[in-house]
Amino acid sequence: MKLIEKRTSPISGAGVFAVRAIPKDTFIVEYKGEKIGAREAARRDARYIARGRIWVFTINARYARDAAFGGNTGRYVNHSCRPNCYSDIVGDRIWIRALRDIRPGEELTYDYCTDGAAGIRCRCRRICRAIL
Repeated sequence: MKLIEKRTSPISGAGVFAVRAIPKDTFIVEYKGEKIGAREAARRDARYIARGRIWVFTINARYARDAAFGGNTGRYVNHSCRPNCYSDIVGDRIWIRALRDIRPGEELTYDYCTDGAAGIRCRCRRICRAIL
């Protein structure tokens, strides 16, 4: 039985939603994508950010994953300033895990932790003023 599905999101185009209840700390989905070096990651990230997208996920100072190449449903988990998930890097794999119990139908979100570097306005809720 599947745990999640991609649907239209009120946050940003597409999102990932719980199909059934997800207990706290569950490994929900791996954030997949091409593993690239930091220099290439910076180049691609700048190109995506110019289009209002964040697809590059930093693993460490040397590597990142680019979900635009070889990505999966994990790339559609949107940002929120009040997330219900968190990212957990295990080796060179990135997991999206439940921060708390998640109800069926709830959109999955995590904090992208960009500290405003992307310059993209957050849309996690109508009154949010954060910059990603």
